[in-house]
Amino acid sequence: MPTTTAAAVLTEHGKPLSLQDVPLPDAVEPGAALVRITCTTLCGTDVHLWAGQMTFPGMLPMILGHEMVGEVVEAGPGTTDALGRPIGPGDRIGWSESTCGHCYGCAVLRQPVACANRGYGFMQRADRPPYATGGLVEYCYVTPGAAKLLLPADVKDTWASMSGCAAKTVLRAVDRAGGIRAGSTVVVQGAGALGIFATAVARIAGAGTVITVGGPDDRLAAAVRFGADATVSTDLDKDQRIARIRELAGERGADYVFDLAGAPTVAEEAVAVAAQRGTVVIVGSTGFEPAPVPLGAVMGKELTVVGSLNGDIADYHRSIEFFQTFAGRMPWDELFSEPVGLSQAGACVESMSRLGQIKAVVDPRLP
Repeated sequence: MPTTTAAAVLTEHGKPLSLQDVPLPDAVEPGAALVRITCTTLCGTDVHLWAGQMTFPGMLPMILGHEMVGEVVEAGPGTTDALGRPIGPGDRIGWSESTCGHCYGCAVLRQPVACANRGYGFMQRADRPPYATGGLVEYCYVTPGAAKLLLPADVKDTWASMSGCAAKTVLRAVDRAGGIRAGSTVVVQGAGALGIFATAVARIAGAGTVITVGGPDDRLAAAVRFGADATVSTDLDKDQRIARIRELAGERGADYVFDLAGAPTVAEEAVAVAAQRGTVVIVGSTGFEPAPVPLGAVMGKELTVVGSLNGDIADYHRSIEFFQTFAGRMPWDELFSEPVGLSQAGACVESMSRLGQIKAVVDPRLP
């Protein structure tokens, strides 16, 4: 078993990642696994963390990456996946965030996303045991509390990695909305990986009209390829966007509005374009800064406003099933850039911060 791993470590916000050798635990605990990473896809959260838009005291140094897939090198005694299937060397697995199992969120609400001790790899410093729990590593230590999943061979590494956050986040948001009614009008705010995937999900779910709001133009063009009937550019100002969406959605407005952008005026715009008794789902917010919400319109339209936070192992499992079921339905591979090695991971994060890539892919086996 290796004693160290190559890793791309964030030591200072907004600065290049540092290539380091990071220790690995001396032994694999019961319920844990040591995995050789075959694919890590970068997420908008990784960009926010890198830039310092999401930060907390004492978080650095840290290893970015929480959407990853790999091959088990060694498994601790009794290690199984979330469905009770034994995990051993050679198995291909993905995993969701770790949860404690005994807090109010876990034990009473039965909602892993509400776990008071919920953690991703990025919640763990790279200079403290178990060290290598993020995705930008050659070998990753998957903790006992992480919800693991044996992966079917017909789901590509990139698809399975994206299922670890972006895809499961969207599917949970649709579930929180109560599903998407056939023939309905859907507005997707945001044209990143989540927004484009949500556009595709809305189309597959049977929406009558799907409108994607975002930018730049190449991402809006991608949204059309993934099922958008129309797009609205964020190059327009707020009032122009609202007017254009209302024109496209029709007199009643949008039955569902999904915020996957988190911009300061998103909530205000969502309420403005939502139909009477429509549903607004807040998914894209990355902080606690106040944003204007016209509560009079929420009341007058009798809107349903729900929050949706990431997803859990159930959403992850459904995401894997989604890709199995709809593998040929959309050009999924267009979401992903060509894979690069760990040495170029920092450049990928920086490129994503400039909207240069939708979904960067890192394969630590590459030079």
